[in-house]
Amino acid sequence: MRRAFGSLLICCCLVLVSTANLVAQDWLQWRGPTGDNYAPSGSTAPVAWSESENIVWNVPVPGRGHSSPTVVGDRIYLTTADEAALTQTLLIYDRHSGKQLKETVVHRGGVTAKMHPNNTHASPTVASDGQRVFALFNNGDAAWLTAFDLDGTQLWQQRAIGFDPQRYQFGFGSSPVYIDGLIVVTSEYDGPESGIVALDASTGQQRWKAERPQSLSYSSVARARVDGQIQLITSGNNTFSSYDPQTGQTLWSTEGTTYATCGTMVWDEQQGLAFGSGGYPDTFTSAVRTTGNHDIVWTNRKVKCYEQSMLIVGDYLYAVTDRGLAHCLRTSDGEEQWNKRLGGRFSSSPLLVDGKIYVSNERGTTFVFAATPDGFQSLGENQLGTECFATPTPVGNRLYHRYATGSRADRQEYLAAIGE
Repeated sequence: MRRAFGSLLICCCLVLVSTANLVAQDWLQWRGPTGDNYAPSGSTAPVAWSESENIVWNVPVPGRGHSSPTVVGDRIYLTTADEAALTQTLLIYDRHSGKQLKETVVHRGGVTAKMHPNNTHASPTVASDGQRVFALFNNGDAAWLTAFDLDGTQLWQQRAIGFDPQRYQFGFGSSPVYIDGLIVVTSEYDGPESGIVALDASTGQQRWKAERPQSLSYSSVARARVDGQIQLITSGNNTFSSYDPQTGQTLWSTEGTTYATCGTMVWDEQQGLAFGSGGYPDTFTSAVRTTGNHDIVWTNRKVKCYEQSMLIVGDYLYAVTDRGLAHCLRTSDGEEQWNKRLGGRFSSSPLLVDGKIYVSNERGTTFVFAATPDGFQSLGENQLGTECFATPTPVGNRLYHRYATGSRADRQEYLAAIGE
């Protein structure tokens, strides 16, 4: 009997360890493993926390940046910049303890002088293929991509594409995207190199380039699944556009956006629809067909998510606007189900964890509400620090959250592991 009980106990422990490993999937790039800002199935996160509650660890982060945490195995990768020292840096932390493992300066000097006060010199989120990590910085009037092994040793560095805007000098906005051996970088500006490029993840050599209009927009491409195949879709410069990820060939393009957008598009494969929002100078949220004639199905001129990306859950689109108004729209026709004033301004994007939506405003308040069309259902409001621009990263039963305290003169950034 004792042996049977011991065998049963071992089996139960193995099942628990296996389940934990399945849940704690890596978060390898902007918007996660499936590109839709969904935490993997089985993930959880607290709905309540504070400086003294449900904080597993909390460590200071040097410099300033808005990149979100990237998680590969037991490590967290983050970029930052020191505006006084004119450096741009890759940071590595231990996921379990928060201990800083390495700090690698990627660029010294060459930092852009002019930039929007809400932007930073380290805004793009690190991408990874599970074996290497790729840090993107705007430096010396270009977007530079640097590859490292998981220990932070540099493997290669490449000038990916130019970025030297003349009309609006607001800084760089898009994050690199890894797909099938390629790193895709978007740089849209009023200059001759404006475009999307794909670099070989092993060597840094350019594999293709897709030309874009010579005007500013800031959106990262989305890895959308259309009829079982991946397309790279993006908004901005007055169009919705789709590209073949292996060749850069334009698959389709439809007029229907505005001059500039920042958010990454979202999509619904079953309905054959993709959604974008923004922007400058016009307000819009629109649905476009990803198949057939690629026409605009509906447009809402009241909902504007300029910096944020949106979120699709089931048959509904959730959006939190720049000015803090949360919306739930039906994806098929854009019919509004509800809206709710959250408060504050928003740059961070909503995240789905276990049927709950998490989104942080620029003052450091994270709102948690149910992903349901049946009216707004608040589950929590949590304050951490006084500033937040980055989107939290979910892994296992934790959120990895980048925030800051203080004013411009005494500002200090932190990285926290939120969990029970």
